[in-house]
Amino acid sequence: MLDLYQNLPHTINPVAFTVGFLSVRWYSVMFLVGFWVVFTLLCWRIRVGEAEINKQTLFDLLLIAFVGGLIGGRISYVIIYDAAYFFTNVSQIFSPFNLSDGSFQGLYGMSYHGALVGSLLGIYFFAIFKKLNFLMLADFIVPALPAGYFFGRIGNFMNGELFGRVTNSEFGMYFANSPTTLRYPSQIFEAFGEGIFLFCLLWKIRNQKTFPQGSISWFYIFGYSGLRFVCEFFRQPDLQLGFVFWGLTMGQILSLISIFVLFFLLFLKNQKSAIIKKQLMKVNLGCIRKSSF
Repeated sequence: MLDLYQNLPHTINPVAFTVGFLSVRWYSVMFLVGFWVVFTLLCWRIRVGEAEINKQTLFDLLLIAFVGGLIGGRISYVIIYDAAYFFTNVSQIFSPFNLSDGSFQGLYGMSYHGALVGSLLGIYFFAIFKKLNFLMLADFIVPALPAGYFFGRIGNFMNGELFGRVTNSEFGMYFANSPTTLRYPSQIFEAFGEGIFLFCLLWKIRNQKTFPQGSISWFYIFGYSGLRFVCEFFRQPDLQLGFVFWGLTMGQILSLISIFVLFFLLFLKNQKSAIIKKQLMKVNLGCIRKSSF
């Protein structure tokens, strides 16, 4: 049984099916399944009255967020993770074809942190265009995101990529690119940590009326970044980067930056609220003094 478990990645063909010259990998299939799951969950929220938008608006919103996520994830990966390669192969940044021989090779490399920023920007501009509340839209969407993220990481596992560090633990598996060395299945750890666990947490608190608007989104960013930081200790660092500094991976550094930016924005928000409250107190005090004469 243990042998079957440890060799499980070898039994999975990363190609789900082939149409002509195009090979569709399980990662692509899982990516689409994740999108469908997020859309279905949000449609359910609309149906039970948890949001005041219709399904067409939701589909348009998710499409914009999806495109923003693809662009943000790709550009951030190119700049942060593999700039040396892409700056000498600029044509490969957005082209899935090898321009030298015309063969299809797909796109490799996406940064989830960049995808998150791109998606939020897409939601922000959509909110402006549709004259909707940005924080309301963000809080509506993010509880469902970890469910879709789960399938994305399962796709990574089936693709045999983003595997973990070397281990002697029975939790280790043999992957195609490391057939003789046991490695942590870090994709599975992330799928259940940043995916299922975070989904259960956010789904439970999604309708809390005591939270200020935007709180669910803050919780998501903090929760994802914290869990990603921990899971990165089991994940093999990117080959072209290795450990960046202090024994930390780029994923951990981006997670720490996300948490720092989050707390900085919350600090600014609280400062602004304190100033407004102080001004209101002055106005009220002035009104009281006038009414006493």
